[in-house]
Amino acid sequence: MAVSSVGEKYVCEICGNEVEVTVVGGGVLVCCGEEMELVE
Repeated sequence: MAVSSVGEKYVCEICGNEVEVTVVGGGVLVCCGEEMELVE
C-alpha cells in the first residue's frame, strides 16, 4: 500500500514494528521483506 498522507500508521505483521508517517515521499513501506499494513 502506497503512503498517501502524514499521520498514517503502519505495522509489520511479522515482527510488530510500527511506523508513523511524518513526510510523504511516495512508495511503500517494507519490513521483514513484506509490505507493512496500514493501521486504521
